Parts: sequence; C-alpha cells; structure tokens
Amino acid sequence: MSNAQNNPQQPPPTPTPPSMQKPMSAKALNDRLNWGEPAFTIIDVRDRSAFNQYRIMGAIPIPRDELVEQVQNRFDPRREIYVYADEDGETENAAAKLREAGFEEVAGIQGGLKAWKAVDGPTEGTKERA
Repeated sequence: MSNAQNNPQQPPPTPTPPSMQKPMSAKALNDRLNWGEPAFTIIDVRDRSAFNQYRIMGAIPIPRDELVEQVQNRFDPRREIYVYADEDGETENAAAKLREAGFEEVAGIQGGLKAWKAVDGPTEGTKERA
C-alpha cells in the first residue's frame, strides 16, 4: 500500500517564507516582510541626503566607509543583513566587505531602491510627504 492509501487525510505541507538568496531580489525580500519575518536588518549605504529623501522602510543608514566597523559593533555575525546602494556594483561591494568581515548571512538587494519601489515595497522619507 502507498503512503497516500495509508493516510488519506494528510494535511498540506506548511508553507515557509522565502529563504535568503545572494543577491536577493526586491520582490523576494518584500515577500519575506509580507510573510511577517522581520528578523533581519536592511542597511542603506547611500549618502545621507539620499537616505533622508527616500529609503526602504526600516532601513538604517551606515556610510560605506564606516560599514564594517559599525556593523561589527552593532550586530551579531549570524544576523541576516541586506544592503543596498545606488548601483548594483556598489551594493555587491558593500555586501562582500561584510562577508569578508565574518558576516555570512549578507545579501545585496538587486536593483536597490528602484527595484524596491517597482514591487511596491514600503518606503519612507521626506519625499513621502511631498
């Protein structure tokens, strides 16, 4: 007899949130937020003016030249961290620096803020009020 015949009332499998991908698409990250999994950090490495104007909701600003030092002082090396910059190359460079510093669960957000806005990810900043 097959398993299906032995137990015809099996419940459907429990859905799980999307896992971290390196790099991470804006849609996949937004899906994780919508799933209700806020146990990660989003870091914006753009300049402070750009951050103040418009950013991913909940992102924290950390200047690129202080990135490794500030992250080492603030977060556990096992923390899931997502970073974004103005360009994908800058994003991946920032993610690579954190991985080199011992943070294994780090991914860049492909397409940065532009991709995030394209999937209707939540944003905030002074341009939100305009």
